[in-house]
Amino acid sequence: MALKSTVCKATLNIADMDRHYYADHHLTVARHPSETDERMMVRVLAFALNASEHLEFTAGLSADDEPDVWEKTLTGDVAHWIEVGLPEEDRIRKACNRADRVTIYGYGGRGLPVWWDKLGNKLQRHDNLAVIRLDQSQTSDLAEMADRSMSLQVNIEDQVVTISNDSGVVMLHPEKLL
Repeated sequence: MALKSTVCKATLNIADMDRHYYADHHLTVARHPSETDERMMVRVLAFALNASEHLEFTAGLSADDEPDVWEKTLTGDVAHWIEVGLPEEDRIRKACNRADRVTIYGYGGRGLPVWWDKLGNKLQRHDNLAVIRLDQSQTSDLAEMADRSMSLQVNIEDQVVTISNDSGVVMLHPEKLL
């Protein structure tokens, strides 16, 4: 019998001073059985950093042809394709051909520099691609906030993300690689 996803509920109160975006989002996050708390929370972070009325989680790990998060236009075209982790070059190329904008939130300690050294130069040719590096110590701290029911305050100012809940505060400094 296959394991089922764990359903987590998250309320995000987002104050993004960089984009002048202020809203509450009530999310249902399906955590795949093979997904870590860290990866799930990086997906939530990616949502917060790009929050909009039409942004939504996808089937993620359960679907090969969908990103972790996306924003579609009213006609069904993909406006923004958001990946978490260290995707293969073929997947990135397909995403760049399919979406107006593609953002990758890379994390993973020692694996990230190896991935970037291998693909960084090849990815330069995609004008609609952004690659953001997340520090592993910060994403590990973020993973500690994972719970089946979460209420998170997200403040974004000068490209610094502060996420807080009743038990603590995590500051993240996303670094743009591309």
